[in-house]
Amino acid sequence: MKIHYLMHVPFEGPQAISTWAKTRGHEETYTRLYENESLPNSDDFDLLVIMGGPMGVHDEDEYPWLRDEKALIKDTIEKNGAAIGICLGAQLLAEALGAGVHKNLYKEIGFFPVSLTPLGWDSPIFGRMPATFEALHWHGDTFDIPKGALHIASSSGCANQAFVFENRIVGFQFHIESTREGLENLVRHCGDEMLEEGEYIQRPEVVLDEVHDFDAMNQVLFTFLDDFTEYLISKGIIK
Repeated sequence: MKIHYLMHVPFEGPQAISTWAKTRGHEETYTRLYENESLPNSDDFDLLVIMGGPMGVHDEDEYPWLRDEKALIKDTIEKNGAAIGICLGAQLLAEALGAGVHKNLYKEIGFFPVSLTPLGWDSPIFGRMPATFEALHWHGDTFDIPKGALHIASSSGCANQAFVFENRIVGFQFHIESTREGLENLVRHCGDEMLEEGEYIQRPEVVLDEVHDFDAMNQVLFTFLDDFTEYLISKGIIK
């Protein structure tokens, strides 16, 4: 399988997704949008993975490459392709599917539990994930659930934490792909946001505490990726 990553900043890469891809023998390619690299054609990959970033989906004037990225995302969806979006990536997928993206009631920064909805429990691609699991959060915006999509997960600070469209387009507002090294890089570049006061904003010393189990969090991701790709292959969406 050919996986293509869209990266918006150098400190938000695929991290544990790439670990999973390498152990499964998948081919990986990248577009580093922040370096103005050229985008591929939607026929050049089997799975599009759209990473996070500190910008917003509406910031096209400041980040003009968002326009071409959005065109690629829409083309992938329209051609019955498969995609996963993380944080900003999920918001871009939601917008491409016609849903609104706007400020969340709370800014979420830190480790907070995420729970599957009943639709998640019954899903062929989410059903083996734990009913509740710890995830890293780092966002101020949220997405509405697109028309025709299923609401898969929520948290106390953000109602819409995940959606799936036609079992081939998945948006995760949260981060279960993060590694300790990746988190340290994120804190280094965006740590000033953690100094704000908020019910769902944790301090750097709390977020960086050794108590957080990245292996367990990444295993939730691996379970999802195994089931998702197996489903896509069984339906002939990817090879």
